[in-house]
Amino acid sequence: MPDLDYSFSTGYTSQVDSAGLGSVAFVYLALYVYFAAALMAIAKKTGTKNGWFAWIPILNVFLMLKVAGKPYWWFILLLIPFVNIIIAIILWMKIAERVGKPSWWGILMLVPVVNLIVPGYLAWSKSSPPASPSTPSAPATPAM
Repeated sequence: MPDLDYSFSTGYTSQVDSAGLGSVAFVYLALYVYFAAALMAIAKKTGTKNGWFAWIPILNVFLMLKVAGKPYWWFILLLIPFVNIIIAIILWMKIAERVGKPSWWGILMLVPVVNLIVPGYLAWSKSSPPASPSTPSAPATPAM
């Protein structure tokens, strides 16, 4: 009986493309540095202590909670699927308000690509003081 060889070759090697992996790592690192720098600038702008927490994973989430003025137990809510999306939007809305921008900027975090711009805008744009409710002016007295 002849030896049957059941192996086959596709001509494809399963080596990882090191240039592709390096590019992905570089993009990830660049985005991490951008978001950390933006969060640190937001913390400085709002007068929140320990802005360096922005550079440490997990601690950066607690920094966001502190900037937004939310309790630390909200971190648990960020671990629950689907709930975390709502909580993250609420956090970014409060952060936008704290830097003097309209809260709808936080909702823009749902929009792909725009969510890359929002943290930088909130961090490095000129902020205006949060709008206070306007007081009604006294009615004019009729001239006699």
